[in-house]
Amino acid sequence: MVRRHPITHDYRLVPAATAVWATAVAGLFLSWQAAVLTGLAAGAVGLAAWRRAWWTRTCAIALLISGPLAAAWVGGNVLKAETHPLRLAADEGRATTLTVELSTRPRGIRAAGFGGRQAGVDHVVITATANGAHLVLLAPVDKWRNLLPGQKVTAKGTLAPPRRGDLTSALLRVRGPPIDPQPPPIWQSWADHLRDGLREASAVLDDEEAGLLPALVVGDSDRMVPRVVDEFRTAGLSHLLAVSGANLAIVCGAVYLLARRFRAGPRTAAGTAMAALVGFVVLAGPEPSVLRAAVMGAVTLLALVLGRRRSTLPSLATAVLVLVFLDPALGGDPGFALSVVATAALVLVAPKWSRALKAHGVPNGLAEAIVVPTAASLATAPLVAGISGQVSLVAIVANLVAGPAVAPATVLGVAAAAVAPLWKSAAELLVHVAGPAVTWLIQVGRQAATVPGASVGWPDGWVGAIALVVVVAAVVLLLRLKKTRTLVVAVLIGGFVVLVPMKIVAPAWPPDGWKVVSCDVGQGDALVLATDDADRAVVVDTGPDPGVVDRCLKTLGIKRIPLVVLTHLHADHVQGLSAVLTGRAVGAVAVGPLKEPAWAWKEVSAQARSRGVRVVEPKAGERFAWPGLEMEVLGPRRPPTAGDANTTINDYSLVLKAHTRAGRVLLTGDVELAGQSALLGERDLGAEVLKVPHHGSRYSLPAFLEAVRPRVALVSVGAGNRYGHPSPHVIDMLRAGGALVLRTDENGDLAVLPGNRTVRRRRGWSGSGSTTRATRFPVARLDSRGPCGSRTTRRRRGRTTSSNPISVTTSAKHSKTAPEPSPTGRRSRTCCHPPRPRGRRRRTTSSRSMCSTTRCGSRRMTGATTTTTC
Repeated sequence: MVRRHPITHDYRLVPAATAVWATAVAGLFLSWQAAVLTGLAAGAVGLAAWRRAWWTRTCAIALLISGPLAAAWVGGNVLKAETHPLRLAADEGRATTLTVELSTRPRGIRAAGFGGRQAGVDHVVITATANGAHLVLLAPVDKWRNLLPGQKVTAKGTLAPPRRGDLTSALLRVRGPPIDPQPPPIWQSWADHLRDGLREASAVLDDEEAGLLPALVVGDSDRMVPRVVDEFRTAGLSHLLAVSGANLAIVCGAVYLLARRFRAGPRTAAGTAMAALVGFVVLAGPEPSVLRAAVMGAVTLLALVLGRRRSTLPSLATAVLVLVFLDPALGGDPGFALSVVATAALVLVAPKWSRALKAHGVPNGLAEAIVVPTAASLATAPLVAGISGQVSLVAIVANLVAGPAVAPATVLGVAAAAVAPLWKSAAELLVHVAGPAVTWLIQVGRQAATVPGASVGWPDGWVGAIALVVVVAAVVLLLRLKKTRTLVVAVLIGGFVVLVPMKIVAPAWPPDGWKVVSCDVGQGDALVLATDDADRAVVVDTGPDPGVVDRCLKTLGIKRIPLVVLTHLHADHVQGLSAVLTGRAVGAVAVGPLKEPAWAWKEVSAQARSRGVRVVEPKAGERFAWPGLEMEVLGPRRPPTAGDANTTINDYSLVLKAHTRAGRVLLTGDVELAGQSALLGERDLGAEVLKVPHHGSRYSLPAFLEAVRPRVALVSVGAGNRYGHPSPHVIDMLRAGGALVLRTDENGDLAVLPGNRTVRRRRGWSGSGSTTRATRFPVARLDSRGPCGSRTTRRRRGRTTSSNPISVTTSAKHSKTAPEPSPTGRRSRTCCHPPRPRGRRRRTTSSRSMCSTTRCGSRRMTGATTTTTC
């Protein structure tokens, strides 16, 4: 019997590759001096290792040579970028006109819609070179989007300093279209023609699949549906949306196996696969990410051809050395780090785990299918956490389930792109065949993203990445020690047993009995009004982002929507409609009488028509009723007046009053001064809950707020918005009227319950796919004595006894003994005295408690309340 020895790896080039990479990182993120010091230090270590025979001779000499070379090369490039005349001009913010040569394809920047501006790509980012310097161009999408790498154009704009982490000398904010564009290289035009053919052929699929297939094949994500992008990010599948070494390995592997099937020799098959690799690079574009993936794919191909696992690690180290020397900026590229780490995990870790599974009776194919995504996901988890600020807890399972569909979709997509210019019908047939695999990927991402706790917030940046490395390393180390293994397993199982019921069986959100929820959709509106049926609710406005409103409705468990109300057709109120209509039974969509802007009306009507949902136009005075919910249309009653288009549309918003189990709710859309003035003629505007008009803008009438006199004011507003919302003056007026003001930018999702209660879903804990960070919340402390001798319940900041991100507040106005707001803005406390015995001198005229108000500290009311128990 032949004894099988474990395969050993050749680590001789690993120290040199690590030193070169570290030198590049030091230079890009610190300074050129740091790069020089790092490279020289690595060379000194190599010299010592050579002289004292610490390592093999080859390993020591490689480190001795590569360290000083990296110090000189990287340090020189960083110094050149920092002292280039364009950098000096950028520091001064000069306007200039430059002739540049484009290095990459334009990448669109998607902007959220607001007001009359439609959501979508309005700017593109392009890397270019000019006068020996690397530039980043931020240009308007018009006429810049169709340019190709290799073209020379003249651009006018303003220079600005770049961010750290690459060799860019300046950022050019372009004004106007490209001037005198030169023709692109022939091969770039040919590749663009192939990509266009793939996009056209993909149009035979539904919108989501048609956007995903080009992204999966060539990294073209311009037509991706935002909801799918968000779900893939939460599920840990976002790596599929960019060209990676896996794409090239799939294509080259398929070509190699096909060649072998036709009885080609190993070298002929390898040459054919290499030709396919070159063609794929041309198709996807010779951008840094594609070139990086090409080298990583070549590593996999080389291991396949040679059949020697020992050759993969030296090939990977050589790839790092060559790429970083050719382009030192790759040292700071997150994609480069992800590719290297993932490939290293597949080379070093995956074979051991695979052998262990096979030794326990797991079939060969199944063992490989389990090990590959697991090893890659675990190895790259710290980098992903540092980049995105979240840790996906479903990434391993999602990649395992999605894996079988990636290869057929990629191969069929490449084949469709290749034949599209010659035979369009054949390309469409190939796309149809790839359709089920693409649909499978979308469904895997969607279902994984809906899992409660699918992702958790984590510190981003280097701190977050290092912290996760420490945590994972500590867990692995403790699991390897027999003395602590049982304890660690018990802790993990105990945490699973405790957290799963909290998140799934009895989740903290939504709160039981909620009647009104203001979803945190950023700078926009989306409210949900509950009926007596648990899964049925009315939705008022849908926000600017389909993914966010969809996530909110899923966490609330809404499956039936008898009516979707769009108060007006501005982008921040209607752009999430597609997600609301998808996967739910919707009765009708209600819109106002003003069908402006035209693009929004066209989009809304098309989406409703495609899903068989009727569009209605309710008039003032109409009423709607469902079990537990009634709704009356209050306005608009007057025709629009001439003026600013956005103001006219705002004033013509549908205004509704809803009667819920939690009280009356006034839904105001974005009505401004004229619209509010028209509503003052209503006989009764009073409501317990007010959706503050226009995100709390300054265009609110004091008389209107006085007429409503809400007990709870909900402000749906985006954090750090550039419009100054909400206005401090409006917030002060609401608080002066006794309202509890709650803001989505500070409190997250907001819920109103019967019994004068509000519940806030703090930012930072994932329901399904949330990426926010956890924050502490006030906790009630019982049996503390107030200055009046009464028992008080205080909500203190900074102390917490639970990880539950929910806080409950009772509006002060609902208490009969509530104090009037302090005119100085200080927080007030009510001290309630019980009736004194008759034997005392002071007498009471009532059996009820007597209450007095005292000022407590000098802090303004920020939601940290003090509740008194009488």
